[in-house]
This record gives sequence, structure tokens and C-alpha cells, in this order.
Amino acid sequence: MSKVITMIPVRMASTRLPNKPLLDINGKSVLQRVYENVKADVPGDIVIAAGDQILVDEAQKFGAKAILTDPSLPSGTDRIAAALKQIDPEGTKYDIVVNFQGDGLNVDPKVNLDLIEMIERTDCDIATCGMIFKNEKDIEDPTQVKIVMGLAKGENEANCLYFTRAAAPFIRDPQKCDNHDFYHHIGIYVYKASSLQKFVSLPVGILEKRESLEQLRALENGMKIRAKIVDNIKLIDQAPADVNTPEEYEAALKWIK
Repeated sequence: MSKVITMIPVRMASTRLPNKPLLDINGKSVLQRVYENVKADVPGDIVIAAGDQILVDEAQKFGAKAILTDPSLPSGTDRIAAALKQIDPEGTKYDIVVNFQGDGLNVDPKVNLDLIEMIERTDCDIATCGMIFKNEKDIEDPTQVKIVMGLAKGENEANCLYFTRAAAPFIRDPQKCDNHDFYHHIGIYVYKASSLQKFVSLPVGILEKRESLEQLRALENGMKIRAKIVDNIKLIDQAPADVNTPEEYEAALKWIK
């Protein structure tokens, strides 16, 4: 059985929603709710990779282990890799690393169980997930990232060939194609531990710069990313998956008890 660790990257810097990790959601901070959700459903150790001492202090209040990382690290991926290096400097303690975002208080952690299994079964470097676009306007929206992968109708898992902000892949002849779906990338990642450290050691990629999508760095360097299509990632359908704006915070207060 694989040795799994879930890392929760979190930092205080948020321009749209100041102090986001410490905001109170009906008696518990955002960070505490995320941690407790993960603890209930994902096996293995859980560590908060914090960019600020105040977050380490908050984690200790509710009994979580937290590692203080350099606040200047450019991404959550770099943050969890740095924290993991402190915990496991030899790289021998864990096989799989789950990256669970510190603001995903309404994301169902059980989604990661399928991604862990997918890495164990296929030996891919990175496992992620997507959903079928329901709204055609979203396909043209560059803020909605698309996964390009070859899925026959009815299949729900495949290797990722590309990620893009464009509407892709193009359908040249609808009559010759039995699958007209487009796939929305959901930024949930599970890594082989060795692949995570390889990924953060690589230079920023050409396509990564062009599309501003860090997962393209992995594809440019021959790493294998595999995605599973899921129907839902939320614990409570009416509440936002995460909180990034005052409006989403108000909605979370209404639905998450």
C-alpha cells in the first residue's frame, strides 16, 4: 500500500479577500474546516504548508501539524515541495503527495481517493481531474482551462495531451466524431512524491509562460499527467467550492454550518 501525505498549501496574501485562511465560517476558520474535511476522508498524514507564522499558530490551535515555508515561494506547488523536503529530506518516507488547496473548504476530499488509485494503477506522474463543460460560453472563456485528451464517448479517464485557455480540441467534422465534449480542468493534483520534486526542479516552460499554466511544464518535460472526469467536486452543492471573493464568503456563511 502506498504511503500517502496530504499537503495543504496556504498563505495570507490575498488581494480580493484579505486574511482569507483565518476568516470565520460559523465558528471555525477556513483553514480548520479544510483540514478537518481532509482528515475525515483521506488516509495518511496531513501537513499544512504555511507561508506565514500566524497560520502555523492557527494550525496548532486545532491540533494540526504545520511547516513554515518561505513566503516568497511562487506557487502552492513549490510550497508543498519545500515543506515536504523539511519533513522527508531523503525522499523515502512517502510515495504519493496530495495537494489540497487551503481555501477549498467545500471541495470533497474523496475526489483524491480516485486520483491516488489512478497513480497506483497507471504509474502516472501526476493525477488530476476535470468536468464536462455544460455551458458553451464557458468553453470560449480563457479563465476556464480546458484539458485536451482522447476520450471515447462513455470513457472517463485518459492521459492529458495538453492544457489550454483556448477552446480545444477543434471539431473538424462533427459527423465523424462520436464525442463532442469539452473538459474543464479542475485544479486538484496528486503527485508521485518523486515526480513532485522533479517538477519543482524544472525551469519554467515556454508553453507554461505562454498560457500561464504551470502543468504545461510537466508535459513539456515528458512527464505523464492523467485525468479523471468527475460529476461533482462539492460537499454542499449550493455553496462555492472555495472562497475567493466577499460574495463567495457570504455564500459559505449561509450554507456551511
